[in-house]
Amino acid sequence: MNTLPTAAAIGAPLGLIGVIAFIWYFFSPWYTDVGYRPTQPVPYSHKLHAGDMEINCRYCHAAVERSAVASVPPTNVCMNCHTLAKKDSPLLQPIRDSLASNQPMHWVRIHELPDFVYFNHAAHLRAGVGCAECHGRIDQMEVVQQEKPLSMGWCLECHRNPAPHLRPPDQVTNMRWTPTAAQPELAAKLIADRNIKPPTDCWGCHR
Repeated sequence: MNTLPTAAAIGAPLGLIGVIAFIWYFFSPWYTDVGYRPTQPVPYSHKLHAGDMEINCRYCHAAVERSAVASVPPTNVCMNCHTLAKKDSPLLQPIRDSLASNQPMHWVRIHELPDFVYFNHAAHLRAGVGCAECHGRIDQMEVVQQEKPLSMGWCLECHRNPAPHLRPPDQVTNMRWTPTAAQPELAAKLIADRNIKPPTDCWGCHR
C-alpha cells in the first residue's frame, strides 16, 4: 500500500498518454478513411482504363478543369466505347440497363469531404496540383481506394508549403510524372506567375 501513491502518480500520466495516443491514431482519418474501397455496381478498373490504356482523367471527369467538382461520367460516356468493346459482357449489364432506362448509374462515392468544407478542383489544377497528390496512383488501382486522409491538418500542410506539390500545369493529369531536380525552380515560378497564395484562414475552406 505504501507504493500505491507512487504507482498512481506514475501510472496515471502514462495511462492518459496512452488514451490520447489511442484516440489520436484510431479515431483519425489515417485509420478510419485511408484504405476505404467500397464495392461498386460495376467492377471498373482504373488500372486498365487510366493505366494500361492511358485514357486521360478528363475524358471521364470532364468538368474537373472548370468546376469545383470533378463530375462522374454519365452512362453515355461509358457506352461511347462499350457499344463495341465487351458489348455483351455480363459485368456491364448495369451500364446497359442504365442506358436503356435513362436512369443514372449509382456509383458509390469514395473521396467525400464534409458538407461544411469547400473544395474546388479547378482551382487546384490551374495552380499545378496533380490528381495523384490527393488521389494517389489511380492508374495502378484495380479497385480505387482512398489513399490520403483528406483531413484539415493534411490540407493545411500543403497550403502552408505548396511548392513540393506543384508540377507543370500540362502534367496535372499525368500519373507517371515525377519531379526532377528543376522542380523547386518550376514551383517558385508557378507561385510567382500565378500568384499562388493558398488560404490558411478558416474562411478559405469553411465558407
